[in-house]
Amino acid sequence: MYLPSFSLDGKIAIVTGAGRGIGQAIAIGFAEAGADVALLSRTEVDLKKTAAEVERFGRKAYIIPCDVTKRDEVKNAIALVAEEAGKIDILVNNAGMNIRSRALEATDEEWQTIMDTNLKSAFMASQEAGMYFKEQSGGRIINITSVGGHVALRTGVVYAATKAALIQMTKVLALEWGQYNVNINAIGPWYFRTPLTKALLEDEEYVNDILAVTPLKRIGELEELVGPAVFFASDASKYITGQTLFVDGGMTIHGF
Repeated sequence: MYLPSFSLDGKIAIVTGAGRGIGQAIAIGFAEAGADVALLSRTEVDLKKTAAEVERFGRKAYIIPCDVTKRDEVKNAIALVAEEAGKIDILVNNAGMNIRSRALEATDEEWQTIMDTNLKSAFMASQEAGMYFKEQSGGRIINITSVGGHVALRTGVVYAATKAALIQMTKVLALEWGQYNVNINAIGPWYFRTPLTKALLEDEEYVNDILAVTPLKRIGELEELVGPAVFFASDASKYITGQTLFVDGGMTIHGF
């Protein structure tokens, strides 16, 4: 009675930053749950690797090289998915980056690059997909934010600002688009093993500092983000919107 509501059979999902890390894991997880997946990233070779995993579950993968910081490329990518698949059901705004400058050293160029990649791209993709969602009276958006948007970390003030804004954007869009039956939620990870965190997690002292404020005393594994993403993408969460789920080993109940 209840388990089928977690299925994504027949759904069409778009995942940005799908070539590596969290985006790749979510795209593959969606395919395992039954969805066809449009894979967006600037690096086509990475997308092909993700596509091979998606297709291993018998699902269709749309490989769409795209710079999500550019409006025309985002617009064209989403229009292409809608045309080829006939609809769009789910958008995951995962594309992101960080430059770990301290506040006194952060440059204007760093500010703009991080803002464009982490926040502007998510808003543009949400706008473009939102037009289809409004027309078809339904859709799901999942924004990948961070615990850094909720609690203060030691460095990365610009990154933190984008992730905090993404949490608030999730709330405002949920309020505005609820009338169109669009559910918008966010997932806030702590440390997971991705290309973005690889160097940091090779520093034993840094890892020990992380574990000291993580009640579960370990770094997250990417598959542990897939369940929450499938939940927010599926009918199991259809009465939930505007929320951020922190997948953090308990870090946000502790502080840093």
